[in-house]
Amino acid sequence: MFKLKENQTNVKTELIAGFTTFMTMVYIIVVNPIILKDAGVPFDQVFTATIVATVIGTLWMALAANYPIAIAPGMGMNAYFAYSVVGSHGGITYQTAFSAVFVAGIIFFILSLTSFRKVLIEAIPANLKHGITAGIGLFIAFIGLRQTNIIVAHPDNLVQLGDLHSPQTLLALLGLAITLILMAMRVHGAFFLGMIITGIIAFFTGHLSFDQGFVQLPHLPEGLIISNPITAFTDVIQHSLYAVIFSFLLVTIFDTTGTMIGVAEQAGLMKGNQMPRARQALLADSVAASAGAMLGTTPTSAYIESTSGVAAGGRTGLTTLTVSVLFIIAAFFGPLVSAVSGLSAITAPALIIVGSLMIGAVAHIEWGKMEEAFPAFLIILSMPLTSSIATGIALGFVSYPLLKIATGKWREVHPIVYVFGVMFFFQLAFLPH
Repeated sequence: MFKLKENQTNVKTELIAGFTTFMTMVYIIVVNPIILKDAGVPFDQVFTATIVATVIGTLWMALAANYPIAIAPGMGMNAYFAYSVVGSHGGITYQTAFSAVFVAGIIFFILSLTSFRKVLIEAIPANLKHGITAGIGLFIAFIGLRQTNIIVAHPDNLVQLGDLHSPQTLLALLGLAITLILMAMRVHGAFFLGMIITGIIAFFTGHLSFDQGFVQLPHLPEGLIISNPITAFTDVIQHSLYAVIFSFLLVTIFDTTGTMIGVAEQAGLMKGNQMPRARQALLADSVAASAGAMLGTTPTSAYIESTSGVAAGGRTGLTTLTVSVLFIIAAFFGPLVSAVSGLSAITAPALIIVGSLMIGAVAHIEWGKMEEAFPAFLIILSMPLTSSIATGIALGFVSYPLLKIATGKWREVHPIVYVFGVMFFFQLAFLPH
């Protein structure tokens, strides 16, 4: 079924690779609930939904696409959901915001069945893509710094350095240092191990307790967040969440496609410039995103952490099948994860470090060309300062074609970018944001 001999691997290697990938990405079941909790979503709802969406997407990847690429709710999109979408536009509830995630997932599914997704990826300028990645990195790193009070509010300068003598801030800095050292030593599962070590320190210093025990049956306290697809589309239209949907789509498309190609190249699974069974692989993400929204989690994405499993020898869907089974087992440890996620000093270092990894995209921006560099810079700057990924994307797509026209290079711009530029200008000028 998994064609192990054809891919020059064996069962033992695939199982070890699956465990390695799981260790490097399991932090999401801790970090995702704590981010979405700030939007009002119950912990147990997000915890279970995160695991179900991960299992659905990763199993699809294993059984239909036969790739060692894991799927789970993406970092950045969860922060956008919690801090930019919920509460905006006249008080959007998280239930309504999940309608936008669901609709984006359906559109994502349809695009995955057509060639338009490829056209869209090729149409968007590379420098805007790099700017979006870097901007999201700064955004989520800022959230991590704020959650741990390393950075706090200031009446005049907006932000300032927090009290570094605070026990929780010291614990966060220690957790950050531990995780960074593990990553510098190239230890597999550095994020997860960093959380465990920080958690042990927190336990013995009295900052962490396990009053609710360690194990319980997984459950969804609110059931299905979206039980009627028609209502979801109605919510989107009623609240004009078009820019939100576009932001989810744009980031997910670039992130997922880029990650899949990168992992497949590392594993030696590319055939020239083509990725075999690409449609099945892309469908894994879109199906998981729609299912996750119905249950209570944000858009899913292919995880770059899958490269750790590939480095351990993973080449087939048996790797991702192993990841799915391990996530199912993790579903029974909700009380343990709940206790850990309640202490931001344990989880925030992951946000800060993921942000540092994403900001590396600035190295690929053509800084010597103002018409290319400034729109990317505007995206990077505005995302953390406006606390909105959508606003950053909008400013980039408006400024890019304007500068190209002004410099007489309007022919270099794909017609789709002009369409997006007009749409985003209308949204910024006339719609609530």
